[in-house]
Amino acid sequence: MIATATEYKPDYAVPPGHTLRDTIEALEMTQAELARRTGISAKHINQVIQGVAPLSPETALALEHVTGVPARLWNALEANYRQREARRELTELTADDRAWLKALPIKDLVARRAIAAGQAEGRLFESILSFFGVANRDAWNGVWLAPDAAFRRSTVFTSDPYAIAAWLRLGELDAAKLRVAPFDRARFRDALEEIRSLVRTHPNHYMPTIGHLCREAGVAFVIVPEIKGCRASGAARWLSPNKGIIQVSLRYRWEDSFWFSFFHEAGHLMLHGKREAFVDDQGTDGELELQADDFAGRMLIPQRHESELRTITTLAEVQVFARKLHLPAGIVVGRLQREGRLDHAVGNKLRRRFEFGEAAAVPGT
Repeated sequence: MIATATEYKPDYAVPPGHTLRDTIEALEMTQAELARRTGISAKHINQVIQGVAPLSPETALALEHVTGVPARLWNALEANYRQREARRELTELTADDRAWLKALPIKDLVARRAIAAGQAEGRLFESILSFFGVANRDAWNGVWLAPDAAFRRSTVFTSDPYAIAAWLRLGELDAAKLRVAPFDRARFRDALEEIRSLVRTHPNHYMPTIGHLCREAGVAFVIVPEIKGCRASGAARWLSPNKGIIQVSLRYRWEDSFWFSFFHEAGHLMLHGKREAFVDDQGTDGELELQADDFAGRMLIPQRHESELRTITTLAEVQVFARKLHLPAGIVVGRLQREGRLDHAVGNKLRRRFEFGEAAAVPGT
């Protein structure tokens, strides 16, 4: 995934004209004589030698006939020179480039081996562009920061957009490693029903099973732990018309929060268009977010049981209700807390927190 920090990449570029100068000197030929033999003006020959004018394919062929050096070599020298010049210009950073780098979570990306440690500033700039899969900083802004072209976010969104971008990109890269069937809406709906039946099993069982069932229906499911500044619990979007992605962070480590986040993101894929992309942070607002909330709530506690849910006043009743619906009691507690009908300090002993190993389970392995 990353290039080694010791990989040799020269930071200078030698114009092919230098090789041409050495070649004609070895042939005891002047620039004027070369111009007469190639039919190219002496001025242009000098400009090629000085690196001012490009060495065109036509000039390369003429040089082959006169010097005996194959045109493909001249063309290769010119291409390498122009590429290195372009790289040099790209890595001569402006103040805005440096500010952009400083805003990104570089330490987190190094810790996750997404980019190599110990790189010089210019190389780091290139590594970041490659990590995000963009050609330049303007393209990065267009993909991740354009207000109408990026992701739907709550108006109470609190995450650092640079951290969110890095977290989302990590999810995309993980999803790219998974073999996913073409999306099938009916099959995904069936998969969600089967996944709902797993809520009382152990995370070591349901995490990989969720990944398998989602992939079979055309959705990549990935867990990417939060990075500093990223407060998102989940995201849903389409990587292509036939491949969706559900990305969760396990930020709160509560099992009921995981299940609600998962079905919330699934709701976005089921209910909303393929041009939509969603990042869910603290707080939910907007019609589409409320629709996804409702979808998640009904997947876990079907609508026909909501009237009974509203009558619950004690933790003993929570446990009875949870057994009836084949749910962990913590899911019911979490629902009541979210709706403000149970204080957030009450019932947490019935909620399960992921252990580190469980939280680190990677679906799709």
